[in-house]
Amino acid sequence: MSMSHLYGSAGDDGVEMESFEVSDWDLQNEFNPHRQRHRQTKEEATYGVWAERDSDEERPSFGGKRSRDYSAPVNFISAGLKKSAAEEASEDDSDEDEKPIKQEEIPKEFVPKKLKTGGNFKPSQKGFVGGTKSFVDFGSWERHTKGIGQKLLQKMGYVPGRGLGKNAQGIINPIEAKQRKGKGAVGAYGSERTSQSLQDFPVVDSEEEAEEEFQKELSQWRKDPTGGKKKPKYSYKTVEELKAKGRINKKLSAPQKELSQVKVIDMTGREQKVYYSYSQISHKHNIPDDSPQQPLGKDSKPQGFALPELEHNLQLLIDITEQEIIQNDRQLQYERDMVVNLTHEIEKMDEVLSHEEKAISNLSKVLDMVEECERRVQPGCENPLTLDECAKIFETLQDKYYEEYRLSDRVDLAVAIVYPLMKDYFRNWDPLKDCSYGTEIIAKWKNLLENDQLLSHGGQDLSTDAFHRLMWEVWMPYVRNIVAQWQPRNCGSMVDFLDSWVNVVPIWMLENILEQLVFPKLQKEVENWNPLTDTVPIHSWIHPWLPLMQARLEPLYSPIRNKLANALQKWHPSDSSAKLILQPWKDVFTPGSWEAFMVKNIVPKLGMCLNELIINPHQQHMDAFYWVIDWEGMISVSSLVGLLEKHFFPKWLQVLCSWLSNSPNYEEITKWYLGWKSMFSDQVLAHPSIKDKFNEALDIMNRAVSSSVGGYMQPGARENIAYLTHTERRKDFQYEAMQERREAENMAQRGIGAAASSVPMNFKDLIQTKAEEHNIVFMPVIGKRHEGKQLYTFGRIVIYIDRGVVFVQGEKTWVPTSLQSLIDMAK
Repeated sequence: MSMSHLYGSAGDDGVEMESFEVSDWDLQNEFNPHRQRHRQTKEEATYGVWAERDSDEERPSFGGKRSRDYSAPVNFISAGLKKSAAEEASEDDSDEDEKPIKQEEIPKEFVPKKLKTGGNFKPSQKGFVGGTKSFVDFGSWERHTKGIGQKLLQKMGYVPGRGLGKNAQGIINPIEAKQRKGKGAVGAYGSERTSQSLQDFPVVDSEEEAEEEFQKELSQWRKDPTGGKKKPKYSYKTVEELKAKGRINKKLSAPQKELSQVKVIDMTGREQKVYYSYSQISHKHNIPDDSPQQPLGKDSKPQGFALPELEHNLQLLIDITEQEIIQNDRQLQYERDMVVNLTHEIEKMDEVLSHEEKAISNLSKVLDMVEECERRVQPGCENPLTLDECAKIFETLQDKYYEEYRLSDRVDLAVAIVYPLMKDYFRNWDPLKDCSYGTEIIAKWKNLLENDQLLSHGGQDLSTDAFHRLMWEVWMPYVRNIVAQWQPRNCGSMVDFLDSWVNVVPIWMLENILEQLVFPKLQKEVENWNPLTDTVPIHSWIHPWLPLMQARLEPLYSPIRNKLANALQKWHPSDSSAKLILQPWKDVFTPGSWEAFMVKNIVPKLGMCLNELIINPHQQHMDAFYWVIDWEGMISVSSLVGLLEKHFFPKWLQVLCSWLSNSPNYEEITKWYLGWKSMFSDQVLAHPSIKDKFNEALDIMNRAVSSSVGGYMQPGARENIAYLTHTERRKDFQYEAMQERREAENMAQRGIGAAASSVPMNFKDLIQTKAEEHNIVFMPVIGKRHEGKQLYTFGRIVIYIDRGVVFVQGEKTWVPTSLQSLIDMAK
């Protein structure tokens, strides 16, 4: 193998020196196992990089002087011939002198084909020299080295048997070399591609297509085989084709139309030519035989009849004729479109004219009817117009001539015709005696005169709505006069009058009557009212106004409460008239104000009455107790329970204790206990405080029975008291269950909804619902509690509930459990 490309001459004696520079050959033969190893000289070992050398590109040989061996055989490289060092040097010098060829100057046929490469693969990748080798032998020379190349590849993710690159898109086998048949140029003997290159890099364009394109381009340079002159081709156009061409050109935009009408003078040829548009310039070469004439040869014959000027003039006449045909066709189409447009305009104007004639006819009829009404309204008319007849005329106008009636000025029309008739109709009307007089006729005029839009109270509304103005100027004066003469305590007739007119009178007008006319009269009458001297209760002439006035009466409630409070200062609970006066106001006053009034004025009086009550089992006077209990529905349950806890139960329990300490008759004590308990309602007994007091009395009786050991004890007393205790507490549990059931029924009746009613209110309701679903008995254990919590039986299991947690009785203690575990244990 020749190494001349690594060595240069060291002078005339032909000594070759080795260079230190890293050349392309070094890079290509990095993994070549037969590469000559570098041996360091003595001088290089001594001086290192400062060793002497003849030039920058050469270095002294490590083996001393070495002469060339010209007798050695020539080594060949695959896919080419190896030249000598002198020839290579001369070629390198000639290559440097040559200028690089530009890409544009290379013919298309000689540009190499594009190859399909994947990923970041570059076709310029260097390959291995010297024949085909399998990837199994790849890097086999590393068994003679330390194998650094393979290690570096594996660190960078290389897998043997796969290609290089991020996506393993590189080739697997080394590049194959293909030997040519002869010594011709590249591609002279066909494709240079191997089977491996075709598989790895398929060609984008097929060679057959390239060959066809080459033959096609080549044929353009050949002469006509017949050797004759091409005959001119004439194109013939019909009138219809010219019209179609004109329609297509008509679609040009405005700037193109302007350009198409420009006169163009062409002076590019031997003669001056005039075109009528730029589009004709593009067709100037379409004239037959307008191409440059061929030079006459030896065998060619001159043309017998050649008149290019005449041909040009004929072509101009043809072009002008075509343009005239196109212009005439466009003008004809324009005239036809104009005829169609004018036809439509005539039809539209006929419709407008008929509509206007109909409107004029309707307006004339309406005018005749209105003039007839005005004539009959005059005082000296033989057939005067009545209000009912006038309403029928307006109904006719509204039904038959709705558009004219809607657009007319109904205010002026009503003022001129309807107002005088309406005043005559209500001249002798007394609203308090005949409250419904005129409601039907006014309701009819409301539909005829009122505007469709909603109107609010204001002066501008009266000028735009005829009905509101009619009611305000004709009907309202009668109402003002009658309200001025009305006595507030005689409220029935006035309330009936306004109730009958509430659906006819405009809302703002009704509010004006109630706020400006009625309320001041009621306010003045309340100020003059005295609850101690007036025999007529105030609620009898205030409450009938509640449906009409509602919250407008709120300012009257405060002075009424003050007057009632002053009247109750010297009141005693034995007087029942106070309850009759106050009871109608319970639902009128707000709950807060009513409760404050009761606590301030009634509850202290009842407390004093309970303090005066003397509890005597042998001779009991119940009048004071009845006076207090009679106010149960008037005062709240909490206020009543507070009174009983403070003023009744301490004395009652004290009498019970003293009675039990003197060898009593327990049957009488039982009857006395049950008698007092029956005096209270179920609502009061259901209160926890009242329950605790009666349970305390039972506990006192049980302690008294159990503590008298050794003394005389009435026979059966202990059993009677125990039975009484058991019975009373069972009643309490039954009452609680009944109350819960009643509340559930009430919720269902109120229509809360199936979804809302099915949701349990608390954890106990949830357990009860689950028990019903699984047919498990869930009920309280009477008289059994654990740490103050009620015990329940869930099937055969005893449980209690504490803050949303179920506790089950175990062997030694109570264990919390889940609801599902509880159901499983019960089953």
